[in-house]
Amino acid sequence: MQTKQQKVELVKKLEQAFKDSITTVIVHFKGVNIVEETQMRRELKAAGVKYTVAKKTLIKRALESLGHKTDEVPMEGEIAIAHGGGDDATAAARLMHEYGTKFQNAKKENKISILGGIFEGKLIGDALMREIATIPSMLGLRGMFANIINSPRQRFAIVLSKVAESKN
Repeated sequence: MQTKQQKVELVKKLEQAFKDSITTVIVHFKGVNIVEETQMRRELKAAGVKYTVAKKTLIKRALESLGHKTDEVPMEGEIAIAHGGGDDATAAARLMHEYGTKFQNAKKENKISILGGIFEGKLIGDALMREIATIPSMLGLRGMFANIINSPRQRFAIVLSKVAESKN
């Protein structure tokens, strides 16, 4: 059981997380076992994403103190936030989305689901946060861009090599 002072400190910590992170994802989790959670926390930490489990009332209090209307994000069951990711603005959302599809119960229901979050200072719902979660990482986008630029040159080089082979 937390004291009033501990709750005040946790609310301040949550407020700071909401302010400092480009993306903060609010997730519902149910049935995640210790092995899965340990694996998830390690991988999140490696990506620079922090994962905090807190009471709904404290999360709502932190959101409301920053001027957000909490009725836009339904918070039922066990709630956690994932925030951070360094330079990758979509890391927290993308990783939580991946874990949602990776960790499923016997009925093939996701053990982790995105409820919404804060993106660039605005509280958004689950649908928009899931769209953000499907954006590839910056490194992945750069690779796609390089592939698009190299594609015509590569095809031209293949054609030239085939012509040279046929002339020999």
